[in-house]
Order: sequence, then structure tokens, then C-alpha cells
Amino acid sequence: MKAKLITCMICLLLIGNPARSANNTVALPILEIVKAVTKKVIKAIDLRIQKLQNKTIWLQNAQKKVENVLSKLKLDEISDWTKKQKDLYQGYYEELAKVKSIITYYQRIKDITKKQTKLVEEYERAWNLFKQDSHFKESEIQYMERVYSGILEESVKNIDQIFLILDSFSTQMSDLKRLEIINKAADQIDSNYDDLTLFNQQNVMLSLQRAKTEAEVNQVKQFYGIP
Repeated sequence: MKAKLITCMICLLLIGNPARSANNTVALPILEIVKAVTKKVIKAIDLRIQKLQNKTIWLQNAQKKVENVLSKLKLDEISDWTKKQKDLYQGYYEELAKVKSIITYYQRIKDITKKQTKLVEEYERAWNLFKQDSHFKESEIQYMERVYSGILEESVKNIDQIFLILDSFSTQMSDLKRLEIINKAADQIDSNYDDLTLFNQQNVMLSLQRAKTEAEVNQVKQFYGIP
């Protein structure tokens, strides 16, 4: 529900923020929302990982104690009590494996969220440069704005996927289904990021092609940080 609400808010912001002049930052509200939400998700994941790591330490210590007790028993002393200890040991082992598996999932989700943050940062860096580049007409800047808005709107869907994955840990979702959602979210953000970087590269190349002198070409390269 929270994820759907966030998506609706962002879509409304996109509709309410049509193309602006080349001197303004495109769709600033959506950027602020995306950055705030991704930051919140990363913080939540860090807290969950910390709790699980603490639980891992406790389980390992408890498992070790039971293991030590069992190792001191003789084979002919097997009884109901020792069976309970073995069952307890097995329970710790299974729970420990489950916790470690969840930590792995959280690390993967965190990586996806960081990629989302990287996408926004790369967008902001490139967009601020293109707006200052005199090789582009205002109509071209407005076109870039529409393309960027489309990429950002697509990337926002990843937030829904991330919340869906986080919520899955409190449901009976299978590991296979959870992994399927994680892989889908990772593929989507990778695709969004690739689209963004390709579009940026095309715009930089266009600026270089419009440079009339070698000195101007060097200026463009320096402006965009091209070696």
C-alpha cells in the first residue's frame, strides 16, 4: 500500500510538471521523493541486516554449546534427553541457515537500491551540464527533459518492486518467487541505468560533433570530463 501511494504521488508530480525552460531543473519534486525513499530503504535494510547479524551470533553461540555437550556424550548414552539435544542442535542449524539466506537477500536488495541512487545522481550530473551547453537548442533541451522524465518514471517502478520484496519476508512467499522478484527488479534498474548512460553518451557525442574547431572540441571534452 505504501509503495502504491508513493508511485501515485510521483506520477501526479510528473503530470503536474510539464517541460520547463532550459534554465530550470526538471521535475525536482520527483527527484527529491526518489532520493528520500531510496535513502529510507537503504537505512531500513541496514537495520534489518544488523538485527539478523546479531541473531546469527546468538545462534552460532547456542549451536556451539549444544555441539560441545553432544561431543562429550558416549555412544551408549543415547537417550531421549540426548535426542532432544540433537533436535535442538538441528533446529539452531536450520534457523542459522535461514537467517544467513535472508541476509544475502537483503544485501542484494541494498545493491539494487544503490543502483537506483546512482541512476539519479548520474541523471542530475549530466542534466546540469547539458543545460549549460550552448551547442544545444532550447527545443533539444526540452526533448532531453521529456526523455529523462520518462526514464525516471520507469525507474520509480523499481521502488514498488523493492517494497514488495521487503514485505515478502513477513509473508509465506517462497524463496523461488522472492528471488524472481529480486532478479526482475535488478534487471529493470540495470535497463533504466543503461538507457540513461546511452542517452547521455549520445548527447555528448552530438555536442562534440557540433564543435567547429579543435580548441572547441577540447573545451567540450574538458567540460564533460572526457580524457
